[in-house]
Amino acid sequence: MAKKPADTKKDRGERPFPTREQILKFIAENPGSAGKREIARAFGIVGGAKIALKAILKDLAEDGAVEKKHRRLRRPIDLATVSVLAVSGRDPDGELLAEPVEWPEENGTPPKIVILPDKRGKSPVPGVGDRVLARLVRNPEGIYEARIIKILDRKPLTVLGVVRIAPEGARIEPVDRKQKEFILGPDGIGKAKEGDLVSVETISAGRFGLPLARIKEIVGSMKSEKAVSLIAILTHGIPQDFAPEALGEAEAAKPATMADREDWRDLALLTIDPPDAKDHDDAVHAEPDKDPNNPGGVIVTVAIADVAYYVRPNSALDREAVNRGNSVYFPDRVVPMLPERISNDLCSLKEAVDRPALAVRMVFAADGSKKNHRFHRIMMKSVARLSYAEAQQVFDGGKLQRDTPVLDTLAALWNAYRILSRGRDEREPLDLDLPERKVIVGLDGGIDRIIVPARLEANRLIEEFMIQANVAAAETLEARKSPLVYRIHDQPSLAKLEALRDFLASIEMTMPKGGNLRPSNFNRILARARETEHSQLLSEVVLRSQAQAEYSPENIGHFGLNLRRYAHFTSPIRRYADLLVHRALVRALKFGEDGLPAGFEAQLPEIAARISAAERRAMAAERDTVDRLVAHWLADRIGAAFHGRISGVTRAGLFVKLAETGADGFVPMRSLGADYFIFDEAKRAVIGRNSGEMHRLGDEVDVKLVEAAPLAGALRFELLSEGKVLPRSKRPKGEPHGRRKPGGPPRGKRR
Repeated sequence: MAKKPADTKKDRGERPFPTREQILKFIAENPGSAGKREIARAFGIVGGAKIALKAILKDLAEDGAVEKKHRRLRRPIDLATVSVLAVSGRDPDGELLAEPVEWPEENGTPPKIVILPDKRGKSPVPGVGDRVLARLVRNPEGIYEARIIKILDRKPLTVLGVVRIAPEGARIEPVDRKQKEFILGPDGIGKAKEGDLVSVETISAGRFGLPLARIKEIVGSMKSEKAVSLIAILTHGIPQDFAPEALGEAEAAKPATMADREDWRDLALLTIDPPDAKDHDDAVHAEPDKDPNNPGGVIVTVAIADVAYYVRPNSALDREAVNRGNSVYFPDRVVPMLPERISNDLCSLKEAVDRPALAVRMVFAADGSKKNHRFHRIMMKSVARLSYAEAQQVFDGGKLQRDTPVLDTLAALWNAYRILSRGRDEREPLDLDLPERKVIVGLDGGIDRIIVPARLEANRLIEEFMIQANVAAAETLEARKSPLVYRIHDQPSLAKLEALRDFLASIEMTMPKGGNLRPSNFNRILARARETEHSQLLSEVVLRSQAQAEYSPENIGHFGLNLRRYAHFTSPIRRYADLLVHRALVRALKFGEDGLPAGFEAQLPEIAARISAAERRAMAAERDTVDRLVAHWLADRIGAAFHGRISGVTRAGLFVKLAETGADGFVPMRSLGADYFIFDEAKRAVIGRNSGEMHRLGDEVDVKLVEAAPLAGALRFELLSEGKVLPRSKRPKGEPHGRRKPGGPPRGKRR
């Protein structure tokens, strides 16, 4: 039931007409259940005043402040505070308009964003077609307003696509499925062949309403082993090639010396990483604390590659690193933040090789609470390079297959992890259990297999040590009043919490309202569902309800980890944020002359925004690549049946995640059956108006693969399973959102 606003007047007829802000607040507090009737009832709007209400709601919808879903209003899905936008045009007043570059189709129409002019003339001026990095705020009317931070790409006139040759002529099939095909002129194909990946530019309007284009560049054959990840790299604008100046600096770099360093080469630090890791930027050590005032305590040391020594502020290497923001990992390649001479050689903590590092020595009490810590700039020598599986084998009482003198160190690490786990359990961070699938690529560039790597305690050990080192970095810099870039994670928004409560109600669970929201609130819900069929799905839904972590010089804490202050320190080879923290520590602790430059504080907000956007760009590119690889892999299994789970429900149909591969596909509403199906947002379900057959978020289903589009990374399924049948009294009333055409193909054999 919709929440009623406080009524301060006894006579409803005396209540003033609500403002836009009051209406928007009511809609935000009642997501999915606020319609025109509910708003009118809540504010006492009767008679002719309903016409004015209708006009206001129409204006709000046109401005993008609200969305209409099945006769119900809701606020648009929240965008990140800093986002990459595409400048799309101008409004009648001449104001520039933009749309988010990354906007899933299932979210519906993207929100309207107005780009504010910079009256001081200090911000860059974009044009239509540009991609920009912008800071977003919502004005009191609910419309997004953007202030430009940086222009990323000027008017991208080229389109990426694949050459398709037919008797009637050559066409370009765009990689972006939202774009139309292009026709190539008679001389436009050049040396390109069927299946080549090319970039094209539009010449003019062509026949049949399709634009005419010419090929600018032949990128390569789609049959090559790295074509799929190359598509993601090009479409997301990820920098590939290092500038010659940066490569020159990398090649000219010399190994670090002992100047301004402590000699820790006798300490038995070791690295524990995935077996296929190319670079090693963290090493660990632990030992019992011999201080009689800390009985049962431990000393944990985390040493991190000293990238700041090699990558100096304002150098060519630094410019490349901040432009990339982070390394990007695909199943078949890595696009690194730094050249291999730096990342895989001079900064990699190789076994039995002298390497410079920044180390933090942390003392923990027996209950897992930290007593103190201290940073050091050192020279170290790793005693061993182990994989997670090898370390776990020793933790489980086994022996290593190779001769390496690290058993005592591993035993001390395991003891320290058990102690730190007590502190973690007391802190109660968000505890999501989501299996991470890994795509293994064969020699031909296609998928060899998809696996779910075992989640070992050795992985958790390294994670907990790194978290503690990150906290120590933030604490030290705060204590020294040094500028830094925090890793922040806000609480879930009110709208997302309400959506989560609606979902919990659909599976007969509740979440208390009010009070101080903490990760433990979510953990208790997850624990109750752990032994039920809803366990994995609920973890995914809780994850979707969370805000997105980002970088910022302003600290609001890290909600998911339940930490007041947190900064990324432990991966400077692959994340620019960590490199900034290293430089801040070097300056604050007077470790050398290669720290954060004086006056650099003013640049931190822009840099934090850029690297946050680069992180989201990398995640989208990695996701798109996996989707395309899986679609390629399944393309020859058209007609095969698969088991999966409904992972999303929209007015257009159902999203299904396959159990075998983790691949996502779509079941259009029109293919569900002969009945009229109605989308019930509160239940996260579609329900047959006549049959009462319900398909709900989280249901296990069998589907048949009917189409695979490798270029777009899209799969289309047909539902084979029957849904639960609701009694007539519980069936919704309303207009249908989908229907299979009479005489269309019947649903496949039910199981």
